[in-house]
Amino acid sequence: MAKFDILKAADEFRAQADKLKWAGTFADYLELVRENPRIADLAHARLFNMVMSPGTEERPDATTAYNFFENEIFGLEKVQAHLVEEYFSPASRRLDIRKRILMLVGPVGGGKSTISTLVKKGMEKFSRTDEGAVYAIKGCPMHEEPLHLVPDELRADFKNEYGVHIEGDLCPVCRYRLERDWKNDLASVPVERIAFSERDRCGIGTFKPADPKSQDVAELTGSVNIQALAELGNESDPRVYNFDGELNIANRGVIEFIEMLKAEKRFLYELNTVAGEQTIKASRFALIYADLVVLAHTNEYEYNSYFGNKENEAMIDRIFVVKVPYNLRLSQEIRIYEKLIGQSQLSDDRVDLMSVHIAPYTLRVAAMFALLTRLKPSKKQGLTLMSKLKLYDGEKQVGDWDQKHLRELTEEHQDEGMHGVSPRFVMNRLSSALVRGNKSCITPIDVLRAMRDGLQDISTSEEEYRRYLGFLDETRKDYDEIAKKEVQRAFVYSYEQSAKTLLDNYLDNVDAFCNRTKVKDPITSDDVDPDERLMRSIEEQIGISDNAKREFREGIMRSVASVSRRGGSFGVGSDERLKEALEKKLFSDLKDIVKITTSTKTPDADQLKRINEVVERLCNEHGYNPISANELLKYVGTLLNR
Repeated sequence: MAKFDILKAADEFRAQADKLKWAGTFADYLELVRENPRIADLAHARLFNMVMSPGTEERPDATTAYNFFENEIFGLEKVQAHLVEEYFSPASRRLDIRKRILMLVGPVGGGKSTISTLVKKGMEKFSRTDEGAVYAIKGCPMHEEPLHLVPDELRADFKNEYGVHIEGDLCPVCRYRLERDWKNDLASVPVERIAFSERDRCGIGTFKPADPKSQDVAELTGSVNIQALAELGNESDPRVYNFDGELNIANRGVIEFIEMLKAEKRFLYELNTVAGEQTIKASRFALIYADLVVLAHTNEYEYNSYFGNKENEAMIDRIFVVKVPYNLRLSQEIRIYEKLIGQSQLSDDRVDLMSVHIAPYTLRVAAMFALLTRLKPSKKQGLTLMSKLKLYDGEKQVGDWDQKHLRELTEEHQDEGMHGVSPRFVMNRLSSALVRGNKSCITPIDVLRAMRDGLQDISTSEEEYRRYLGFLDETRKDYDEIAKKEVQRAFVYSYEQSAKTLLDNYLDNVDAFCNRTKVKDPITSDDVDPDERLMRSIEEQIGISDNAKREFREGIMRSVASVSRRGGSFGVGSDERLKEALEKKLFSDLKDIVKITTSTKTPDADQLKRINEVVERLCNEHGYNPISANELLKYVGTLLNR
């Protein structure tokens, strides 16, 4: 593998950045607009185009609502759809909803900041593409749209000719320069291509409330340049004012307002004005037009407090709320942890760092516990939280419930997912499990112990603490079954072949039973009656009663015939219930062997050989390493001896 040459890569990056540079005049820009009117899009349209750009369109398989959020936001498809379809899309068409502050509301660690960061980074990247190119009057502190040079009286004719609606007016600086520097010669006004950058304070702004005694609203709207004022002596001269507030520099793009409802009213008034009227009020100047998306976020407690106060009705009317709950799907929660671990040293394979092995199902048990704390009990009698969790994650059948009930279940509690354990807590406990005993691997049992040790830190009451303990017990019981199955399967030599042999034997006997014929004895080749004992030993594994056995067997034969008509071959996985029955039958036959072998403190040579074979199989076929495989065997040994 070729070594990475940082200097060469840096040169190539700079060369690519140089290709984006463009400089010309307003006359040149008009030709660009004629060729591609979308370069004059307003901020909301540009944001929508960024989300829907090639490669980020809606996915037909609905595993994630929009590709733009893929690998970053997990399990929040409804949130994505709400954002794009009910805000970004209509706002891009200049409907009135664009005059609303977009506010993300949800619990801590739920993904609000991740969405905001994703949008900002996306806008930066999009502005560096041909489709997302942005042009501005050169030297303008607010990256002015060059079309603002067109007088109001000519804009209707301009729209007829170019097909572009012009909204807004020149900022004070550009108005001054147009008259003084460019002598009102529109054609010669310099224009350049710009690239959004939060670091360079161009098109991307961020504001976070701080100490109200020291924080000035000028951080949003700009401030007077004292040195220039001393020289020029006129506060209304645009040359004495720094148009460098977060609202100014975010013009044409997006501003993120962190923990918005913690800010004082004077800051909120500025947001209200810029969102609702698209204007900024700077001292000694007329209202200044600003075209930007205001993206705010806050936690649910402050949201409920603020929205419950009637004194805030005017501000509330300017806010479009999108609830961002915790993810409620097990497989997606695991992906969240995998992403966070991928960003940490836990996945760093440099030799000077500890090599950490995460045993199979470790993240699953962590995710399962977290989700149980977020789910709300169903009103459906007999449906447990664990069953609900598995239905949410896509399991076709859980007891008497199936996917047909899913929509009804999700509509029971509108605030489901707004409370519970956050991914941050889980990651903290994973770190704690790693540090404990200076371990080089983490197992599900390590995580369950670490979770239990951390419950006091997040429980707000004794009742909640005991409820969380109950969720840990439920998670452990679920893992116990998985652990036993993992070990039992590893003990089965050539498991798939063993299962297939058992299946073929069962189908031969079921076929003879249903057709009232005989089967051949595998040893004597004599015609004998179907082996009722064999068939029942399999069917009883999944609770098929004696009265229901004929219906079950006939159903299996219909499935065999259906698969055969389609040109297929009926296998172990062709019927889920039969597959489960076969597995349980094989495992039950081996239970005593597993129990004796895993629990023996001083195994004999034959037992030791079997243990080593099982450990090797767990490592080679199931993703364990020797340490986690041996810990699994010891744990299952204790389970089977209870």
